[in-house]
Amino acid sequence: MHRILSVGLTGGIASGKSAVSTRLAEHGAIIIDSDVLAREVLEPGSDGLEEVAEAFGAGVLTSTGALDREALGQIVFADEDARSRLNAIVHPRVRDARNALRAHAPEGAVVVEDIPLLVETGQADRFDVVVVVSASAEQRLHRIVRDRNTSPEDAQARIDAQTSEAERAAVADVVLDNSGTLEELHTQVDELYEKLNGRVSAQQ
Repeated sequence: MHRILSVGLTGGIASGKSAVSTRLAEHGAIIIDSDVLAREVLEPGSDGLEEVAEAFGAGVLTSTGALDREALGQIVFADEDARSRLNAIVHPRVRDARNALRAHAPEGAVVVEDIPLLVETGQADRFDVVVVVSASAEQRLHRIVRDRNTSPEDAQARIDAQTSEAERAAVADVVLDNSGTLEELHTQVDELYEKLNGRVSAQQ
């Protein structure tokens, strides 16, 4: 039987998920990033992008035929029906791409799926282990303003649009505290990977 350890990784915006997935990859984990897959399924020339243009009009394309994400965002963020139409195009393609990557993972691999909205989309039950990266709303607000060239009001709106830290913690098997330094976070990730690897070995 083909056996992998399936790990779901999530956390609020600017919590530090990327730092965690990068460190896990350094240890040998296979990372499946849902945001990357969502971009790939809408690349120029893809049937996904063709379907998006049919659904929302040529105005969502740039002059070179690529997706104009800002134009599309202005349509879907203000309109729940439009967002649902977009999700119906993107999500099945992301799911197929994800399943293909999982199918090619070698026996005994630790496969980590980085999913920002794991809790909101009710996917926790798909995983052997759910890992949540946690930081206070104040720290995350500061990081968004500092790193993403946005206003405190816009940063707060992005935080408020996601589920709460408590709701994420409620489905977590492991919570990584990213309120300190990067070195402190790496220490937690190193210990986590050792435990995950131990679970894989125990299953074989």
